[in-house]
Amino acid sequence: MFMGKLTPEQRVQKAVIDIMAKDRYAALTGILMIGEKRVDHDPAKCPTAYTNGKDVVFGAAFMDGMTDAELRFLAIHEEKHKMYRHMTTWDWMWKEDPQLANQACDHVINIETVDENPDGFATMTGKLKEGCCDFKYRGWDAARVFRDLQSRKQGQGQGQGQGQGQGQGQGQGQGQGQGQGTGDYDGSFDQHGWEDAQDMTAEEKRDLSRAVDEALRQGALLASKLGSGGDRNIEELLAPQIDWREALRDFVQATCTGSDYSTWRKPNRRYVGMNLYMPSGVSEAVGEMAILIDASGSTYAPGVLPAFLSEAKAIAETVKPDRVHIIYWDTEVCQAEVYEQHELDGMIQSTQPKGGGGTDVTCAIDYMTKRGIRPQASIVLTDGYLGGSWGNWSHPVLWCVIDNKNAQPSTGKTLHIRSEAM
Repeated sequence: MFMGKLTPEQRVQKAVIDIMAKDRYAALTGILMIGEKRVDHDPAKCPTAYTNGKDVVFGAAFMDGMTDAELRFLAIHEEKHKMYRHMTTWDWMWKEDPQLANQACDHVINIETVDENPDGFATMTGKLKEGCCDFKYRGWDAARVFRDLQSRKQGQGQGQGQGQGQGQGQGQGQGQGQGQGTGDYDGSFDQHGWEDAQDMTAEEKRDLSRAVDEALRQGALLASKLGSGGDRNIEELLAPQIDWREALRDFVQATCTGSDYSTWRKPNRRYVGMNLYMPSGVSEAVGEMAILIDASGSTYAPGVLPAFLSEAKAIAETVKPDRVHIIYWDTEVCQAEVYEQHELDGMIQSTQPKGGGGTDVTCAIDYMTKRGIRPQASIVLTDGYLGGSWGNWSHPVLWCVIDNKNAQPSTGKTLHIRSEAM
């Protein structure tokens, strides 16, 4: 039992116990048990709080003067960074713009946490009130928020005043997405340990991902036993994932496989010299296959493009199309490559991704139409944040959507893929 004035360490411990005892956060219990929690008494090293996706560090000076409800909000905020694997899933955003990556992740978490606590159990007040919490982003994921913030920044020069509730602060949350970094206030009341997460080995990242999955399962089970109701976000995180490689292969084989058969009408020349009359094999060869790659967003998350192209190459070698088109696009076609059947071996090594602008897939469709490219099927790799329509297609299309469960193309088939699964 806590008696008298509590130390910062004791306050953190109490906040964690309070959260674990709250039925609405039963599903978060397992996440709270991952990694260590410590207090840093040097404000130069930790002016606010941060997590690397596993451990959480609280700045003692930042905690000073916080109410229990505010400290609980801060603790929940850090745990949700862990739960959503922000430091690994969205590191491509950090590489593009650390400041906006911080803001995007914080908008998502803060809106959720405010909505969860109408009774004041956890409050975004005091030192937290200037944090990112624009309710126009309610229900959005971090990548969609990031793209919106990017477009607003580009339209506002230096990007000042993006989103309601992003104060121009007085020193809180000074991290620039670099764990124990420094810099100008970016609207986030905590720091983000992106660089610490980058230092993890691939094996450490896999172990952490498995630990988070197991913690979510245990938390969901506890929540059901307590009758506190299911958490839709956690249910989605735990939803069984279709093996994207198998689904991609099924689509290609169903739409691009040639029809092989034998005929007696055309003798097999191999046996004619032996005075044997044998049927010849006839193949209605697969014509062309197109791979259309969104040249912006999470398609460039580490490992995504190489894994995707590697699988596409293996599938092409199976169905043997005459040629494969790889087209990189944003609002226009930025790079177009053609690989004949005998050139597929070098496809991954020779491809040269280009792009980085907006997102309008119709430019790729128009490009193929104008050049008389008539693939038997197209496969589109995208983050699903299209500025225009999904386009009009004259042939089968498979949308491979990265890290955007809300994207629902109006045409073709859709395969949702988590980048961490690639």
